[in-house]
Amino acid sequence: MTVRVVLADDHPMYRFGLRAVLDASPEVEVVGEAADGAELLAVVDRCAPDVVLTDLSMPTLSGTAAIDELTRRRPGLGVLVLTMHEDDGSLLGALRAGARGYLLKGADREEIVRAVLAVAGGDAVYGGAVARRVVDALTGTASTTPAFPGLTAREREVLELLAAGLPTGQIARRLALSDKTVRNHVSAVLTKLQVPDRATAIARARETGMGRA
Repeated sequence: MTVRVVLADDHPMYRFGLRAVLDASPEVEVVGEAADGAELLAVVDRCAPDVVLTDLSMPTLSGTAAIDELTRRRPGLGVLVLTMHEDDGSLLGALRAGARGYLLKGADREEIVRAVLAVAGGDAVYGGAVARRVVDALTGTASTTPAFPGLTAREREVLELLAAGLPTGQIARRLALSDKTVRNHVSAVLTKLQVPDRATAIARARETGMGRA
């Protein structure tokens, strides 16, 4: 019996390559694809897969938010994250939402197929690069590495205030900066997070707990 899989990633060529990897396995059948979180919910409802293989950074509805909704709707569904984000915030946010596996996009094809089959069987799977962080979190010795470690302290302050819902003018006054400087910081944040707009950056930040203060 083959494992039915739905793929979700906002990059069509990456989905194409990932589908080719999975289609090469006789144990896996790709039954649907989605380009964003909202589409993923609809495709899962329509295709009833055994496993969802999803990225975290997607438009409309983030991968983490989609995972949270999917696992509420379908408690037995296996969710495997395949992403470029290896920061603690993204990892723990996905696990709290209900993901049973977390791989980085550098994983080879055999590792991806093995992880899909393991998650389908009810196991939890973590790539070597993130396994230690999971163990640390479970043993109470979680890493102090902040979410989005590539950001400067000022960029993190700007993102924190964006996530709290403040517009450019209020952020500028709060940090004693000009509006132009704030916009420059926002632009740098979008580039470093590799997201297309403020709304997506805010969603990513809130997934890690930013903006709640």
